[in-house]
Amino acid sequence: MKREAWIYFPLAAFFFMATIIYFFLGRVDLQPNIGGVTQDIKVNQIEWAGVAALLLSGLMMMMIGGVFYLTGRKMDKRPEDRKDGEVVDGAGDIGFFPPSSIWPFWTAMTAGLIFLGPVFGWWLTFLGVGFGIWALGGWLFQYYRGDYQH
Repeated sequence: MKREAWIYFPLAAFFFMATIIYFFLGRVDLQPNIGGVTQDIKVNQIEWAGVAALLLSGLMMMMIGGVFYLTGRKMDKRPEDRKDGEVVDGAGDIGFFPPSSIWPFWTAMTAGLIFLGPVFGWWLTFLGVGFGIWALGGWLFQYYRGDYQH
């Protein structure tokens, strides 16, 4: 996992450097409008949305890289991490991959209902929460009934 961490740390450094450059060069010229009359003076302001987006992107890269780095310190070396690793060293079961399922689709549809509620009416949000409980329950218990039960 240390190799994965070193993908994200340079990205974090890039975003932090871009944040500093954007802070000084990303100025916005505004013409104030006082009393409905546009003034002739221009105000040079910092564009805070871009600064915040770049800064948070850098922090996110640091967080992901830090998780990979700390996880890599706790794990044994994988065949990909060793200098003498061969392809056959990684053979065998990799993990459990679930079969196709309709439940993520229904969960996404109910999330859409919940988010459309404030736009079209709160009754749609309550309907979405009701269907959401059903969809999450189906997704959670999909391996306990039907073709894929244990």
